[in-house]
Amino acid sequence: MDPNTKRFLKTQMVWIAISLAISFGLSLLLPFPYSLVAIIGVFLAMNYFMRQRQMRRMGMRGGGFFGTGQGSMFGQRGIRYVCIMCGAKHNGGSCPNCGSKLKKASFED
Repeated sequence: MDPNTKRFLKTQMVWIAISLAISFGLSLLLPFPYSLVAIIGVFLAMNYFMRQRQMRRMGMRGGGFFGTGQGSMFGQRGIRYVCIMCGAKHNGGSCPNCGSKLKKASFED
Protein backbone atom coordinates (compact mmCIF):
# COMPACT_ATOMS: atom_id res chain seq x y z
CA MET A 1 0.00 0.00 0.00
CA ASP A 2 1.17 3.50 -0.84
CA PRO A 3 2.60 5.47 2.14
CA ASN A 4 0.28 8.39 1.40
CA THR A 5 -2.72 6.06 1.46
CA LYS A 6 -1.58 4.60 4.78
CA ARG A 7 -1.19 8.07 6.27
CA PHE A 8 -4.63 9.09 4.97
CA LEU A 9 -6.29 5.99 6.42
CA LYS A 10 -4.51 6.45 9.75
CA THR A 11 -5.65 10.08 9.94
CA GLN A 12 -9.22 9.10 9.11
CA MET A 13 -9.23 6.38 11.77
CA VAL A 14 -7.95 8.85 14.38
CA TRP A 15 -10.73 11.34 13.53
CA ILE A 16 -13.36 8.57 13.64
CA ALA A 17 -12.07 7.46 17.06
CA ILE A 18 -12.13 11.04 18.37
CA SER A 19 -15.66 11.53 17.06
CA LEU A 20 -16.89 8.27 18.61
CA ALA A 21 -15.26 9.06 21.96
CA ILE A 22 -16.89 12.49 22.09
CA SER A 23 -20.24 11.00 21.04
CA PHE A 24 -20.14 8.28 23.70
CA GLY A 25 -19.09 10.81 26.33
CA LEU A 26 -21.95 13.14 25.47
CA SER A 27 -24.47 10.29 25.40
CA LEU A 28 -23.42 9.27 28.92
CA LEU A 29 -23.48 12.81 30.33
CA LEU A 30 -26.66 14.20 28.77
CA PRO A 31 -30.21 12.82 28.65
CA PHE A 32 -31.47 11.44 25.34
CA PRO A 33 -32.93 14.33 23.34
CA TYR A 34 -30.14 16.71 24.38
CA SER A 35 -27.38 14.21 23.72
CA LEU A 36 -28.65 13.58 20.19
CA VAL A 37 -28.64 17.30 19.40
CA ALA A 38 -25.18 17.69 20.97
CA ILE A 39 -23.78 14.72 19.02
CA ILE A 40 -25.10 16.12 15.74
CA GLY A 41 -23.62 19.51 16.62
CA VAL A 42 -20.23 17.97 17.39
CA PHE A 43 -20.37 16.00 14.14
CA LEU A 44 -21.06 19.16 12.10
CA ALA A 45 -18.41 21.14 13.98
CA MET A 46 -15.77 18.45 13.38
CA ASN A 47 -16.63 18.31 9.66
CA TYR A 48 -16.32 22.09 9.46
CA PHE A 49 -12.98 22.02 11.28
CA MET A 50 -11.62 19.25 9.05
CA ARG A 51 -12.76 21.09 5.91
CA GLN A 52 -11.05 24.29 7.04
CA ARG A 53 -7.88 22.36 7.78
CA GLN A 54 -7.85 20.74 4.34
CA MET A 55 -8.52 24.08 2.64
CA ARG A 56 -5.55 25.64 4.47
CA ARG A 57 -3.34 22.72 3.44
CA MET A 58 -4.30 23.19 -0.21
CA GLY A 59 -3.53 26.91 -0.01
CA MET A 60 -7.11 28.13 -0.27
CA ARG A 61 -8.91 30.52 1.98
CA GLY A 62 -11.46 28.93 4.26
CA GLY A 63 -14.76 30.48 3.32
CA GLY A 64 -18.01 30.34 5.21
CA PHE A 65 -19.95 27.42 6.59
CA PHE A 66 -21.48 26.54 3.23
CA GLY A 67 -18.37 27.13 1.13
CA THR A 68 -19.03 30.72 0.15
CA GLY A 69 -15.42 31.76 0.52
CA GLN A 70 -13.36 33.84 -1.83
CA GLY A 71 -10.78 31.14 -2.48
CA SER A 72 -10.79 29.64 -5.93
CA MET A 73 -9.96 26.05 -6.71
CA PHE A 74 -7.67 27.17 -9.50
CA GLY A 75 -6.02 30.10 -7.73
CA GLN A 76 -6.99 33.65 -8.57
CA ARG A 77 -6.65 33.18 -12.34
CA GLY A 78 -9.77 31.15 -12.98
CA ILE A 79 -10.22 28.70 -15.82
CA ARG A 80 -8.97 29.46 -19.31
CA TYR A 81 -10.38 27.67 -22.34
CA VAL A 82 -8.68 26.59 -25.58
CA CYS A 83 -10.71 26.49 -28.77
CA ILE A 84 -10.64 23.01 -30.30
CA MET A 85 -11.02 24.35 -33.85
CA CYS A 86 -8.32 27.08 -33.99
CA GLY A 87 -6.38 26.72 -30.69
CA ALA A 88 -7.02 30.27 -29.44
CA LYS A 89 -7.13 30.80 -25.67
CA HIS A 90 -10.13 32.64 -24.24
CA ASN A 91 -12.16 33.00 -21.04
CA GLY A 92 -15.37 31.27 -22.06
CA GLY A 93 -18.37 31.29 -24.35
CA SER A 94 -17.63 31.14 -28.04
CA CYS A 95 -14.17 31.59 -29.54
CA PRO A 96 -13.38 35.24 -30.40
CA ASN A 97 -11.41 34.14 -33.50
CA CYS A 98 -13.59 31.56 -35.24
CA GLY A 99 -16.86 31.69 -33.25
CA SER A 100 -16.80 28.00 -32.40
CA LYS A 101 -18.32 26.85 -29.11
CA LEU A 102 -16.13 23.73 -28.94
CA LYS A 103 -13.55 24.23 -26.21
CA LYS A 104 -11.52 22.41 -23.61
CA ALA A 105 -10.36 23.65 -20.19
CA SER A 106 -6.74 24.69 -19.74
CA PHE A 107 -5.33 25.00 -16.23
CA GLU A 108 -1.85 26.33 -17.01
CA ASP A 109 -0.97 29.91 -17.91
